[in-house]
Amino acid sequence: MLTLHRARLVLADPTAPPLVDGAVLVADAKVAEIGPFSELAGSPARVREWDGVLVPGLVNRHGRWLLEGAYHPDPREESGDRPLAPPDGLTDERWGGSARRGLQRMLAFGATAVTGPFDRPSVRTAATRSGLHVLPGDGTPGALDPLDGQPLGTAVHRALTVGGAADFAVFDARTLEDVERGAGCLATVLGGRLLYRRR
Repeated sequence: MLTLHRARLVLADPTAPPLVDGAVLVADAKVAEIGPFSELAGSPARVREWDGVLVPGLVNRHGRWLLEGAYHPDPREESGDRPLAPPDGLTDERWGGSARRGLQRMLAFGATAVTGPFDRPSVRTAATRSGLHVLPGDGTPGALDPLDGQPLGTAVHRALTVGGAADFAVFDARTLEDVERGAGCLATVLGGRLLYRRR
């Protein structure tokens, strides 16, 4: 299946200038083409138009701590959506539920990769099923937002390339500076699949 993602700006590589009114053509899980929308618009693809800035997927470098050192409350608990100190006596099943919610919240910040490794079996299972790439890390405490305290170029997991994985995020922004200043994430695509879309 072909999907053409059009955005106000497309930043395929943080070391290169962004494309104005750019697009990324996705074939299944891979990037098929990157270029100006006007040049790619003729393809027989479903078109998704994003009024924002499309960037490569981000890496959350605090994944181990966020998933095994913090607790992500269930909305029914009415404790908010920020990571909390884990409650006493948390079962492995509840650790798994916390990890699933934490991973979903990371996707809502444009993360397509997270640092591990994970010691708890239920957390490992949740991370594997989420599809997020698990990278080696040191488990330092930090925020759900991969851009918290670091520039976009450092937070990018890997550049978008033709033939590479279709892992990217779209932010509700007009410029790259807006993205770095905390613009909200509109959508996160991982392996060509839209795994998060802001309501």
